[in-house]
Amino acid sequence: MEDNFLHFISQTGFANVELSSLVMMVIALLLLYLGIAKKYEPLLLVPIAFGMLLVNFPLSPIMGLPENGQPGGLLHYLYLGIELGIYPPLIFLGIGALTDFSPLISNPKTLLLGAAAQIGIFGTFLGALALGFTPFEAGSIGIIGGADGPTAIYLSSQLAPHLLGAVSVAAYSYMALVPMIQPPIMRLLTTKKERMIVMEELRQTSKTEKILFPIIVIIISGMFLPAALPLLGMLMLGNLFRECGVTERLSKASQNELNNIIVIFLGLTVGAKCSAYYFLTVETIQIIVLGLIAFCIGTATGVIMGKIMCKATGGKVNPLIGAAGVSAVPMSARVCQTVGQKENPSNFLLMFAMGPNVGGVIGSAIAAGIFLAVL
Repeated sequence: MEDNFLHFISQTGFANVELSSLVMMVIALLLLYLGIAKKYEPLLLVPIAFGMLLVNFPLSPIMGLPENGQPGGLLHYLYLGIELGIYPPLIFLGIGALTDFSPLISNPKTLLLGAAAQIGIFGTFLGALALGFTPFEAGSIGIIGGADGPTAIYLSSQLAPHLLGAVSVAAYSYMALVPMIQPPIMRLLTTKKERMIVMEELRQTSKTEKILFPIIVIIISGMFLPAALPLLGMLMLGNLFRECGVTERLSKASQNELNNIIVIFLGLTVGAKCSAYYFLTVETIQIIVLGLIAFCIGTATGVIMGKIMCKATGGKVNPLIGAAGVSAVPMSARVCQTVGQKENPSNFLLMFAMGPNVGGVIGSAIAAGIFLAVL
């Protein structure tokens, strides 16, 4: 009996706990606090944090590999959706179904703002190479600058799976912190007069334009960059479901049931890759710092392009909307609205900012496709 009792004790977490695991559990609890109490991207931060908590319990079998005829852990099998590149494109399907592309269609020049904001991705790629990361790792780190969680996860799963935990936590953390990170950069790079600019009302887009847009975009991008098709294809299909008028049930399923299920699976399995062994390293700190730099550069270059467009149009473009060129939809567009209204309460920039915001989603997917094609 005593031997059985001692054997039981030896199999508990208390007898096998390590300091590194406790640190990761504290980090998981902190992320849960940020998601629940502070409402920072809760739909993803909560499942990611909970997956992180589950995997860092001593002797946790939840990510266990199949061995000796025994099945693997639950999240080991759910993680195949990331490993095989399934979940991120399905998230893009939901994003496409949820997003109105008409601000971009009615003012296609704002696509330039989305493109400019991707400079942070490629600049950080070079910085990561200089720090000694491999090209595959550098590509996975650079994509954080797009503030696009699904794209970051998709690219990391293909290029550097061992960095997935750090990259995904960094990407979603910066998405959640958009309201804190972007405003100081926006105010630093613009004048009060520029921030007060009221833009002309967007023209109405026709139903035909809305239907043709996703079809034309996927034909052009698919011919030039086939590697981007998994992400862009699902994004445009979701938007076509939304706009074509004959697939309302598919649109609603993409926006709600399917999207919610995939978000749960994605968040849990991403968090489960954040074990102490992979996460508590100098490399992880470098990734988080580089990701922040990439995001700040992307915001800054978007605003700078906005200033250029403002000059070129004789003051008709509010440079603030350039900050929405990162693809954190719709958080960065809301930040543009908030910052603009602080200077001019009668200013409404949200719909104008949605143009570069959608452009940023397309741009980050194209950037990921470039990395996949080249590397």
